[in-house]
Amino acid sequence: MTKASKVDLVGVGLNATDTLIPLTTFPKAGAKIEYRTASVLPGGQVATTVVACQQWGLKSRYIGKLGDDTAATLHQEAFARAGVESHLLIVPGGASPQSLILVDSDGERTVLCRRDERMVLQPGDLKREWVVQARALHVDGHDTAAATLAARWAREAGIPVIGDLDEPYPGVEELLENIDYLIVSRDFPVRLMEMDDLEDALRSMHERFGSVLAAATLGQDGVLAWDGKEFHHAAAYCVPVVDTTGAGDIFHAGFIYGLLQGWPLERQMDFACAAAALNCMASGARGGIQPVEAIETLMATGTRYRAAYYVSDRMR
Repeated sequence: MTKASKVDLVGVGLNATDTLIPLTTFPKAGAKIEYRTASVLPGGQVATTVVACQQWGLKSRYIGKLGDDTAATLHQEAFARAGVESHLLIVPGGASPQSLILVDSDGERTVLCRRDERMVLQPGDLKREWVVQARALHVDGHDTAAATLAARWAREAGIPVIGDLDEPYPGVEELLENIDYLIVSRDFPVRLMEMDDLEDALRSMHERFGSVLAAATLGQDGVLAWDGKEFHHAAAYCVPVVDTTGAGDIFHAGFIYGLLQGWPLERQMDFACAAAALNCMASGARGGIQPVEAIETLMATGTRYRAAYYVSDRMR
């Protein structure tokens, strides 16, 4: 067996084939409306993050599972075009993960997901060398047991682990104990910690799981992060929004890119916000991935939304 090559980033987690349907009017319960177009595009949390990092010049590897259908071919071709090293386990007769994404007139997306249980990545599907021959590991937690094993291997090898979680999956606590940079969705901290206040929940999540950083992405309100000593907030950038699909995935890609460049936290967060904003200006999870230079131009010249949080004595 050929030894795994060294890469900058390895991702273990979701891929999905997105059927994107733009709507002029979002349907009410019981309504019947027409739509004009439907686009079939590659997506998925970790898969999209890995592709973005590859496009920015990082060498990336993706580990995941697919069926033996046309959706699998779509992903294989997308990874090959991007230059991502992919380790795709194919399940005979299996259906690759699918998402129906309804995008309203403001660009906000609503996602309907379907996943064949046979597509769950198992710990036995992983090879240690795929994980430890990297500078960083990114997981989303859906394949919780496999992600936990990969995160343990990475920790043992001194490799930082970044987590993108939006659901408290069964067994997720063990995974969280092995994640260095917990960057989760808005509602995740309060649900997990059973608290009403986001700031308190981020503090508690950081303390309980011993992460380097606990952060929540907040859409138009940017990102709020707690490093164990103080809060950090980056406001989102104002752009004409076409589709918010993949915004969080590209945010994570921007954060990882900055982390591997050795940037200060504030610059990492700003770059991630700008990358996510630009992606929202086009359709699809990967439709608006822009070059590093374009992201830095937005950082230098762009307008931000009003800050939703202010670092103060109350927040320290």
